Amino acid sequence: MKAIGYIRVSTDEQAREGVSLDMQRQKINAWADLHDVELVEIRADEGVSGTKAERYGLRQAIDTAKKYKAALVVYSISRLSRSTLHTLSIAEELDSGGCELVSIQENIDTTTPAGKVVFRVLAALSEFERDQLAERTRHGMAHKRSQGFRVGSIPHGFKADGDKLLPDHTEQKIIALVNELRAEGLSLRQISSELVDRGSFNRNNRPFNPKSISAMLKAA
Repeated sequence: MKAIGYIRVSTDEQAREGVSLDMQRQKINAWADLHDVELVEIRADEGVSGTKAERYGLRQAIDTAKKYKAALVVYSISRLSRSTLHTLSIAEELDSGGCELVSIQENIDTTTPAGKVVFRVLAALSEFERDQLAERTRHGMAHKRSQGFRVGSIPHGFKADGDKLLPDHTEQKIIALVNELRAEGLSLRQISSELVDRGSFNRNNRPFNPKSISAMLKAA
């Protein structure tokens, strides 16, 4: 088995936490000796924040690991990234390249079944966090809409007045007509043709397509 080491430190972290590059290098070398792993090289980023996704040393370490189908070894996950999503993204890239990920401090080692389980738990928690954020965002947008505030593009039937949405009476008449035609049993395409015949077009002076007509019906 081969391994590629990656070490990183910012100036503030070195003074505050004592995670110097030399200390990280020693820990990775000791891990390789303990597990009888060939340590091909150790790449480093010095004075670079872990919140920065694109780092030269990290990119080189990942590419080299993929080249040798080797494990990427770090002293701790915080050296790899300060973002859970970025960490998982790195792990996915390594996995697709036939590589493993090892974090000495957290005892995460995807070369072992237990290590894989730990990482899957972290991935599941991260996915749950993303879902919760998306749900809060949806509720927040729905609340703003209910208060008459503009969210995203301006829906047909309204016009913007700063952050507020006000009814556009001309477009409201088109929406009313669309609902009448639908009630008469016309299909979306038939409604589109009927609007053209009556000289009703969208804001770009083009015929309404079935998708936009469907949106009007749902908003009514």
